[in-house]
Amino acid sequence: MPVISPKEANQSDYDVVIVGSGAGGGQVAYTLAMEGIKVLVLEAGRMFDPVRETAMFHTPDQAPLRGEKTPDKQYGFYDASIASGWEIPGEPYTNASKEQKRQFAWWRQRMLGGRTNHWGRVSLRNGPYDFKTRTRQGVGFDWPISYDDLAPWYDKAEMLVGVFGDAEGMENSPDSSPGVLLPPPKFRAGELLAKARAKKELGLSVVPIHRAVLTQRQDADGIPAKLHPGNAKAQGLLAENMRMRAACFYATDCHRGCSIGAAFDSATALLRPALASGNLDILPNAMVREVTLNAADKASGVTYIDKVDGSEHHASGRVVVLAASSQETVRLLLNSKSNAFPDGLANSSGLVGKYLTDSVSSSLSAQIPALENLTPHNEDGVVGQQAYIPWSFCKEQMNGKLDFPGGYKLLVSSGRRLPGMTAATKFDWLNERDGIAFGADLKEDARRYYGSIQGIGAQGAMVPNDDCYADIDPEVKDQWGIPVPRFHWKWADAELKQIAHQQETMAAILESMGGRFSRPPASDDPLKSIKQGGQIIHEVGGAIMGADPAASVTNQWCQTWDVPNLIVADGATFPNTADKNPTLTILALAWRTADHLVGELKKGNL
Repeated sequence: MPVISPKEANQSDYDVVIVGSGAGGGQVAYTLAMEGIKVLVLEAGRMFDPVRETAMFHTPDQAPLRGEKTPDKQYGFYDASIASGWEIPGEPYTNASKEQKRQFAWWRQRMLGGRTNHWGRVSLRNGPYDFKTRTRQGVGFDWPISYDDLAPWYDKAEMLVGVFGDAEGMENSPDSSPGVLLPPPKFRAGELLAKARAKKELGLSVVPIHRAVLTQRQDADGIPAKLHPGNAKAQGLLAENMRMRAACFYATDCHRGCSIGAAFDSATALLRPALASGNLDILPNAMVREVTLNAADKASGVTYIDKVDGSEHHASGRVVVLAASSQETVRLLLNSKSNAFPDGLANSSGLVGKYLTDSVSSSLSAQIPALENLTPHNEDGVVGQQAYIPWSFCKEQMNGKLDFPGGYKLLVSSGRRLPGMTAATKFDWLNERDGIAFGADLKEDARRYYGSIQGIGAQGAMVPNDDCYADIDPEVKDQWGIPVPRFHWKWADAELKQIAHQQETMAAILESMGGRFSRPPASDDPLKSIKQGGQIIHEVGGAIMGADPAASVTNQWCQTWDVPNLIVADGATFPNTADKNPTLTILALAWRTADHLVGELKKGNL
């Protein structure tokens, strides 16, 4: 594995320098390396080997504190996060407001593969309406591309990483091309009940979600030729990598990481075959401080700090690609000041950092008597999300029957996963016993209630507004002396009205299942239910793409208008947050961007 040192990087010439190794950076590195482009990826964290470092089969009793979360493991001991989280020692960030509801929470993932190590692998395509919100509803911004422009790369990304799902023909929730998706797992008992009741009582469709998890082995004989026509070397490398990945056998939560390669992460599906090409070098523990320019005000490389010894270095390339995650990319642009760009690099529009958005989210759960005391049975299926309810009120919205724009999806969650220490005691709110159960009563309650909780989580579209953005804190710096981002955040009325609708809909679904609530829905006070900005870890924006240089930061190919050889390949270019998770769109857009970049490099245009 060509993992190199700063000294080795200084002695090499690269066509493209990429900051970040997650979905965007990994996809660009893969595409370029497979086409013979010499690439350097700088990663702010350490190397990570999912095969060797993932504790897939350990039970909670084998972990410190029974696997509970700690400051260095903020999603629990077994989560595949390293030097990651909301708060990282030596890496602060600030919020401009002290009001609780105006705080933005910023998750960082300092490890090879970035955020692709910690996510639920939900992989939904943005729909045609999501690309044209200004034209359709008069809110937000239109993307400079349409769904049809990106659809071929959605197909390619899904075939490469392996996504299961089905064709449902839902409005604004696009189907994939025939033969692209893997078959979805069968629904579990709670999902089947939700499907039956939601359809009968409310007319809502519970359908298989799309997730980047292999439910069967990939077609290593057919897919490589479709993805790399005429490139025998790339076909061979991809086929070899696909044969190294096994189908999921429904063992542990994907957030732990996946040593068998069934769940997608960048290191396994993108960087491993790219490294095998011989065209990719990876430099870990490299904290990039700024993008540098040459005498012609074109990007010439990046300056970075070696986190091992604190020394400063420079990496040179003909093209620089920023894929550090949206707000880290914003931070780099704003910190890269020069005489030509006194307000930050590529910021002639004044929009770098502006229009930060995140998923609009709330949740609700209930205990379902119909799921009590089920006969013990094996509920095969991917551990985590399998079923969801796509947004189905498009017509009502366009007819003025709803008081908010955008939509939301509902994630249906149930199942009989490994019980925790509160398997019975958390049901005390049912008031069916006097006091807390012990002994035989505790065992009886655990058996009765195990698997009878139905949860629903909503994630919706957010309209960009002038109150949500990032700038640079004028005083605070991190441990390497790099100025940190300062977040400004405020939920608008559109999002609060959406939350009220979410709560009402989720309550109606749970009631149709006979649910008993631990707390009533809070549709009357959405601020009580809405999750904190950044908490869903779907933040995008800050370097939005557009058709007008005065009203955007990048063009449709993710090139910054001001510096054409500076590319942004993560969620920073998104003009809005849809009701779909952003990662699949990041992958597809990065692949489309990289294909264009290959052509421009071969033409000598960059």
